Amino acid sequence: MDFYLTALLQGLCFSGIALGIYISMKIFNIPDITTDGSYTLGAVVTAVLLTHHQPTYIILPVVIIAGGIAGAITGIIHTKLKINALLAGILVMTALYSVNLRLMGRSNLPLINVPSLFTLINISADANHNSFWILLCFVALITLIIGYLLKTDFGLAMRATGNSESMIRSLGVNTDRMKITGLALANALTALSGYLISQLQGYTDISMGIGIVIIGLGSVIIAETMINWLRITSVWLSLVLVLTGAIIFQFVLAITLDIGVDPIFLKVVTAVFVLLIVSLPRINFRTAK
Repeated sequence: MDFYLTALLQGLCFSGIALGIYISMKIFNIPDITTDGSYTLGAVVTAVLLTHHQPTYIILPVVIIAGGIAGAITGIIHTKLKINALLAGILVMTALYSVNLRLMGRSNLPLINVPSLFTLINISADANHNSFWILLCFVALITLIIGYLLKTDFGLAMRATGNSESMIRSLGVNTDRMKITGLALANALTALSGYLISQLQGYTDISMGIGIVIIGLGSVIIAETMINWLRITSVWLSLVLVLTGAIIFQFVLAITLDIGVDPIFLKVVTAVFVLLIVSLPRINFRTAK
């Protein structure tokens, strides 16, 4: 039971990545690879500040700002220098590897016996249950904020930028600024996942972000499949399904390990699973034709 509870906790931690990928890919149609670097950046900033005995209420905004800056740089490179969005993300992600390594001073930073978000608040005597309730409240708060933002006039302008850039530009909206803001927001959310996972697992590693974008992408694809099947148009329900997708993704990996698959092949299973959820709807569609 604890094995699947751990998967649930990780799914909640990765909700930030899922929401970030949802904003960059589904709202702005931008494949943002900065995710790999900004996720690690959030974890690195958290670990460094925790080891320097900084309080959580200071660490959280610093992580958000750091992730936002990383995303904004990608947005500026893409919009102002007219560099392909994918290449812009790769450039920033590559640069962030050195930045993260410089901030930590080494490749791995343990957080054993260091006060964290999960020891600061005591809701339950059981450590896992306590982490669950903290994460649930944290993720619910983030979802409410993002949902409210997307329903505002500013959020509608963001969504319109992704749907019809030329139309919204003709209405006087600065689409470059919208893209920069959107990528900053997406990577701030991604950095929040790094903030949570580093405290949950008790360490930060320089390579922890490698391939992490596939988790967010898989979560969003699962959500998109459910949205299409259920024909959902509500922003709130879409965000909830994105969070559900992140949890489902982790449960699939947990089941894979539980049935005895060698952990060495976990990345292969991840890739195959994402391939399946991408291809199955298309295969069914073609069959129906």
